[in-house]
Amino acid sequence: MSRETPSRRGARAQRATAGGRWRSWLRHHRAMSLDSASRLLRHPVGSLLTMLAIAIALVLPAGLWLTLDGARLLDAELDESATLTVYLEKDVGADEAGRIEQALAAREGVASTRLITAAEGMAEFQQALGLEDALARLPGNPLPASVVIHPQDPAPAAVQGLADGLETVAGVEEVRLDLAWLERLRHLAELGRRVGLGLAVLFGLGVLLVVGNTIRLAVENRRQEIEVVTLIGATHAFVRRPFLYSGAWYGLGGGLLAWGLLTLGGDWLAAPIAALAASYGASFALPGLGLAGSAMLLGCSTLLGWLGAWIAVSRHLAQIRPR
Repeated sequence: MSRETPSRRGARAQRATAGGRWRSWLRHHRAMSLDSASRLLRHPVGSLLTMLAIAIALVLPAGLWLTLDGARLLDAELDESATLTVYLEKDVGADEAGRIEQALAAREGVASTRLITAAEGMAEFQQALGLEDALARLPGNPLPASVVIHPQDPAPAAVQGLADGLETVAGVEEVRLDLAWLERLRHLAELGRRVGLGLAVLFGLGVLLVVGNTIRLAVENRRQEIEVVTLIGATHAFVRRPFLYSGAWYGLGGGLLAWGLLTLGGDWLAAPIAALAASYGASFALPGLGLAGSAMLLGCSTLLGWLGAWIAVSRHLAQIRPR
C-alpha cells in the first residue's frame, strides 16, 4: 500500500482550503443579496419611491433613443425613395422618349428608371388637382414627358453628381431634385443623437446621486454595526458588500419600472403617431425595446445603482473610524 507524501497532502489541503474559501465567499454573497432585498421589502414605500425616481431619470433618454431609432429607420426609407425627375424637351416624341429612357438607364449610378409620357403626366396632374374639366379645355398638353430615376447611391453628393451628368444627355431639358429637406432631416437627427447622449449622461449622474444619497443614509443608520465588525477585523470589501447589493436592487427595480413606463407609453402613443404619419402618406411607428434593448436598459440601470452605492459607501467608509 502506497503512502501519501507530505507534498501531496499539503497540496490537497491547500485545494480544500481554497475550495472552502470559495464556497464561503459564495454563501456570503448569496446571504448579503437576500438580506439587502429583505431590507428593501421592509420599507416598501421608501424603496418604491427611490426606484420610481431612478425610473423617471431613465425614461426620458431611453424614450428619446427609441424615437431616434425610429427616425433612423424612417431615414433609411427616405433614402430608398430618393429620386430625380428628368424633364425631356417639349418636342420629344414617344419613341424618342423611350430611347432617351434607355440611355439614362444605362448610365452609371442609375438603379432604375420609369418613363412618364406627356399624356400620363397630364392625367396624374388632373387627378391630383381635381381640375379635369378646366384642364380639358386647354388647346394642347403643356406638360413634357419625364423620366423618374432612382439612384444607386442616395447620398446627397452622389445624387448631385448624377444630376449634373444627366443634364448633358441629348433631349434632356431639366433635371430636378430637392435635397434640402433631406439634409435638414439628417441634421435634426444628428442633433437629436447628441442631445440624447447628453441627456443620458446627465440623467445617469442623477441616478448615481439618487442611489448614493439613499445608500449614504443606510450607512449612517448602520454606523455602529460597521464600527463593530471593523473592530473584529472585517475588511472594507466585506462591509461594502451588502450596500452594493442594495444599490444593485435599487437600480434593477428602477430599470423594471422604466421598462414598464416605456412599454405603456409606447402603446398609448401608437395610435396618434400612426394617424399623424398616415396624414402625410407615410407609415411610422415607435419601435419597441425588444429583447436586446430591454437587457441593455436593465443592465445599465443595475450597473448605475451598483456604481452609485460603491461611490457612497467607499466615501463614508473612509470617514468611519472604530472607537
